[in-house]
Amino acid sequence: MNPEIITFIILGAAVIAFVTNRIPMVIVAMAVPIALWATGVLALGEAFAGFGDPIVLFIVALFIVSEALDATGVTSWVGQQLMQRAGKGRSRLLMIVCLLAAALSAVISINGAVAALLPIVVLVAVRAGIVPSKMLLPLAFAAGAGSLLTLTGTPVNIVVSQAAEEAGGRAFGYFEFSLVGIPIVILTVVLVLAFGDKLLPERVPDRLAEPADPSHDAKAWRETYDVTLDTGRLFTVGEGVAEVLIAPRSSLIGRTVSPGMTTRQEDLVILALRHGSWQGIVGGKATRAVTLQAGDAVLVQGPWEALHRYTASPDVIPVSAPQQMQRTVPLGRGARRALVILGVMVVLLATGVVPPVIAGLLAAGALILTRVLTVSQTFSAISWPTVTLIAGLIPLSSAFVSTGAADLVGDAVLQLVGNTSPYLALLTICVASVILGQFISNVATVLVIAPIAVSVASSMDVSVQPFMMALTVVGAAAFLTPIATPVNLMVMQPAGYRFGDYWRLGLPLALVYIAVAVLYVPLIWPF
Repeated sequence: MNPEIITFIILGAAVIAFVTNRIPMVIVAMAVPIALWATGVLALGEAFAGFGDPIVLFIVALFIVSEALDATGVTSWVGQQLMQRAGKGRSRLLMIVCLLAAALSAVISINGAVAALLPIVVLVAVRAGIVPSKMLLPLAFAAGAGSLLTLTGTPVNIVVSQAAEEAGGRAFGYFEFSLVGIPIVILTVVLVLAFGDKLLPERVPDRLAEPADPSHDAKAWRETYDVTLDTGRLFTVGEGVAEVLIAPRSSLIGRTVSPGMTTRQEDLVILALRHGSWQGIVGGKATRAVTLQAGDAVLVQGPWEALHRYTASPDVIPVSAPQQMQRTVPLGRGARRALVILGVMVVLLATGVVPPVIAGLLAAGALILTRVLTVSQTFSAISWPTVTLIAGLIPLSSAFVSTGAADLVGDAVLQLVGNTSPYLALLTICVASVILGQFISNVATVLVIAPIAVSVASSMDVSVQPFMMALTVVGAAAFLTPIATPVNLMVMQPAGYRFGDYWRLGLPLALVYIAVAVLYVPLIWPF
């Protein structure tokens, strides 16, 4: 069978699998390079070259940098600033949320920004008397707009930058994306403020998402253990508190302890005990010793690293997770080092002294060497489904070029719109990208469409730069369905959204993004 036809069949099967969602995404992504090899379209090395591609390694590094900012309390500090400045006015609150989401996504990616701000926005909205459904879609959409501010805002930016360079153009600069990103952010915020209240539904979710809140835990401990606890002293940069239960087969069973003693392992201070109906507390009335039994509750305090190790022990069952509590400490341990490393990475990316993948890997390595993150934390921070998706579809993009399939589609586009107007060709490609991007990931969409756009630009003898930048813009316009991007799904349950809620505000935004891609982008990056 003709290689071009085989490539189209593999693409069609992958799209159907993504849309129906009956097969896990990672399985589909892995099946693509296997199919390309098995059918003889690509050699074995070519079929799996995506897993060693610089794009993939750079994205892996960005996940690690994002985790460092979250784990050290940088994003928590940003969230606290939001809570302090937001007030109770809906428009002011909405504007601050959108601008903050846009700025944060430019630095730590869309998913990282929304994940960090989601519980905080829900909390602020509830306190301001606003239903979360009026706030969370704007949060997701603004984060998508903010991803257009820098090279590292989204994997799509990295993909199109490399595609432009490989097609004979040039790679885009780190802040070059902001030339279109800033207008997109402004337009997004204006549309959300002007029409969001009318177009967004008023839903009541079954259960509101609640962020980790040290003051809430401290209040619960005061009631449970009948003890006075100062939140400011319980959770600091260096130390924290954890509540654990004695496990059924714990080696601690039978040990006699009392409040004020230290644990046998990790040397943590026992603040309080709950043994059946009896509570023992430091400085309280009941300070007698007790013989530990399975199910006894113990409140311990000490260095964060020691708490992590203690709660991971099979002897205890953690009730509160110190990992989550540590993230709530604003600008906690390692925050300065993380910010310095981030700053150096941005400088390297902005100046182009080294390739982006080198800058990212140097930053990831520095975060481990300076003990901001452990090796296990770095591996846990990586979204392996996303990495597998990109690595698995890069060979499909390559096959589109090598087999001539991209040229066939490009010729079809030119026959449809003619070769006299690059604007009309760009409009056709952008509309197709927006439609496809509502059902499969925007990264997958761009990997499929980019070779076609390159072929069209080459046939029309025009610059590839406006086509690639336009793909970035419409790649961010994944607003019409909850399955278009991970962040759309992130906000669905906390806001109580339904499938049909997204397009009402999403469609006007998508049309604006298409207009910007077709009319504004060529003014900055001429044909």
